[in-house]
Amino acid sequence: MRSSLAVLAAAVVQAAVSAASTLTPPVLPLTVRNPYLSTWLGDAREVPWSKWPMFYTGEELGLSLMVQIPSTGTVYPLLGKPHEFVSGAQVEYPVYLGSKYDASMTNLTYRIDSAASSAAAPVAITVSFLSPITPTSTLRQSIPASYITVYVHGDVPVNVYMDLNGRWVSGDAGSQIVWQHDTFGFKGKTPTLQKWQFRRQNELLLSEIRDRAEWGTLHFAGPADVQYHSGDAHTVRSIFATNGAVQNVNDEGFRAIGDREPVFAFSKSFKPDSKAKDTHNSVTFTIALIQDPVVQFASARGLTFMRPLWRSWFADPEELLSFHYNDFTDAVTLASDYSDQLAKDAYQSGAYDYVDIVALSARQVMGATTFSGTPDDPILFLKEISSNGNFQTIDVIFPSFPFFLYTNPRWLAYLLEPLIEHMLSGQYPNTYAMHDLGTHFPNATGHPDGRDEYMPVEECGNILIMGLAIVNSLRYANDSAASSIWSTLGVPPKVSEPHSGYFPLGELQALSGIDKQDGKWGGGAEGERLAEKWVQRSYRLWTQWTGYLVEFSLEPANQLSTDDFAGWLALQTNLALKGIIGINAMSKLAEVAGHNTDAAYFK
Repeated sequence: MRSSLAVLAAAVVQAAVSAASTLTPPVLPLTVRNPYLSTWLGDAREVPWSKWPMFYTGEELGLSLMVQIPSTGTVYPLLGKPHEFVSGAQVEYPVYLGSKYDASMTNLTYRIDSAASSAAAPVAITVSFLSPITPTSTLRQSIPASYITVYVHGDVPVNVYMDLNGRWVSGDAGSQIVWQHDTFGFKGKTPTLQKWQFRRQNELLLSEIRDRAEWGTLHFAGPADVQYHSGDAHTVRSIFATNGAVQNVNDEGFRAIGDREPVFAFSKSFKPDSKAKDTHNSVTFTIALIQDPVVQFASARGLTFMRPLWRSWFADPEELLSFHYNDFTDAVTLASDYSDQLAKDAYQSGAYDYVDIVALSARQVMGATTFSGTPDDPILFLKEISSNGNFQTIDVIFPSFPFFLYTNPRWLAYLLEPLIEHMLSGQYPNTYAMHDLGTHFPNATGHPDGRDEYMPVEECGNILIMGLAIVNSLRYANDSAASSIWSTLGVPPKVSEPHSGYFPLGELQALSGIDKQDGKWGGGAEGERLAEKWVQRSYRLWTQWTGYLVEFSLEPANQLSTDDFAGWLALQTNLALKGIIGINAMSKLAEVAGHNTDAAYFK
């Protein structure tokens, strides 16, 4: 069964390659899942073996891919620079055919000529990075893991190698790390997977060094039939280069990331089927960064360590990894459905170039977020990426909200929830909306002194506009009027009262033969009820923020806008316009909540 699924998935990936992007951006997403699992290919217009993959800050990460052709003993680098650590083997370079990408997937393609003899057909290789965006499945979206699949097509044997280094778990090369190798199966059944796991020896909970998390365990998993090896980079890579396989050895000499650089490797050997006209082989690995807690948050009940959302469905990392690995085909299907629809809608809104731009930005948006809470009360936390690392910045959420409104409006509600909860609890002293929940992610400790970045008109306007967008996404009479086509799928979630959240996931559903998907979002009388209930809950804040805009937005005083690089300026036209639009949004919110006098006043 697994082989047939692999063939199906390979076909889907190849179709995606042929139909995907035409732009050649300078940077491509590889494994992009949250602020700490964020790997990119820099200088993406050059060959992928000319540099190491990088974290979003630009610092290198150890991610190596090579293949070896047994008949010639030649090694070909595919990604990273592992060939610079190889001795005792001949190194040559493949023909790089370029990259293709969609909203969830990046594919790098290669050709190896004369692999066995002058008469041999070229070997075709595709390395596929899948960080699936699944708008109908919050459960899947909450999993902090990405897939890497190597597809090999040819009629000669090929050996595949992949390794990671310790830079995935610390921003300091001097950090001591520990590691182990395990085999495991789903819920204790016969082992079908094996994995490396490694972490800092002394974790620094909820701390960063150069934007890297200093707590959490990196899991690198593959199928049971791969070979494994850990040790210093030169030794392990040279063993593969000369033998075509690593040797099932674990170096237990724990040490610093930069001390005789320890790497954690798997290798897989493919032999062609002589009876098959076309031989396709593939091996899939998964990379997951497991953190618990994910952040700390000054909630209504006080400063709270927030657990990852996936913990509500999976008892431990092994159960999570088993599900994730075996869910590959369904993940490909859901991600491809989303990418295809996004491409269609983007083309109708712009042109082919616009299709590529929105596809490239999808993982960039989701890569700034991490899911927390429980199915009864989910929360989506956000880090201000590539700037100062603020936590849940309203004017960073604002430019991304069209993406969330299109993809899954409930995720936009989950983004606003911690801001609303915190301000409703009275922990923020100002009458305008706060700029962010904390100076630096992952610590949402708030601003009880009220001295957050001063953007009062900006943030009041932003949150009122987004609040109305959420309400409108719930209120539609028929499916064709929904803001997101994925909102209309399934039936309204069944929930057990009482529950603490306003938008619980409820009982997950099976849609088109794929289980663990969300129910319908809004629509009809139920959508009207939810919209009114949500507005009423925070009505005091909505009117408070609008009152500030009425008083201060027509001629904005000296303050910052979202373009804070421009500095403090008075009478900013864009702020006045945002204030006016925000006040009008309040009129609509008041109408939904049944406050007709307020609706008329703010109109």
